[in-house]
This record gives sequence, C-alpha cells and structure tokens, in this order.
Amino acid sequence: KAIKKVAGTTKLDLAQFRELQAFAQFGSDLDASTKKKLERGQRIVELFKQNQYSPLSMEMESIFLFAMQNGYFDDVKVSDIKRCQTAMGEYFETRKTELLDKIRNEKPDLKKDAAAVEAVKTALADFKTSWK
Repeated sequence: KAIKKVAGTTKLDLAQFRELQAFAQFGSDLDASTKKKLERGQRIVELFKQNQYSPLSMEMESIFLFAMQNGYFDDVKVSDIKRCQTAMGEYFETRKTELLDKIRNEKPDLKKDAAAVEAVKTALADFKTSWK
C-alpha cells in the first residue's frame, strides 16, 4: 500500500513512454521535450529491473519510486542508472537506517506526510551531493 501511494503516475508515465517509443521509431526529428520524455521512460524501465532472487525491500522500493517521481534521477545518464540505484541503496542502508526503519514500520504516505517527505528529500539531496 505504501508503494502504491508513492508510485503515483508511474504507470501512466510508463504507458506514455511506450507510446512515444513506438512513435519515435518512425520519426528522426524529435524535439527536446520528446527526447526528455523518452530518456525518463528509459530510466523508469532501468529502475524497475531487478536481479533474479534479489527483490528490493518495500522501503527501498519506496525510496527509489519517490526519487524517480521527484526528478532525482533526471540528471543521471540512462547507462548509469543501475550504478546510481545501487549506490543510493547502499547509502540509505548504511547512513539512513533510521529513516528506512521509519518507512518500514510506520509506512508513511510519501505524498502527504510532510515530515517524512522532507526527511526523504533531505536524504536524497545529501546522497546526490556525494554521488558522482
């Protein structure tokens, strides 16, 4: 349920990406906005890929979905998404364990719970400054 709340428009974004991807095959002249949407869709697809027998925890899925929905991956090259996702997971598991525990135990609504949203945004901003 917590993941459903944070996922928001991801399903719609992915459907739009698939539609644009099919359209882009027939046209070579794509405007900047269309290219940006295609790259965002590629990032979403990469974020959803998981290694077999290595499922993500609910709290990490929530963090990744929140980060994706709020543009924290927008400046990451598609080819670097998995590396960034892995580093972000390690960062939260080593430095933000109390935040992960709160998400796991309290399952806050990361769209409406202002304190939880601010804590996640701050942690993501800290991660982004340290990740290269």
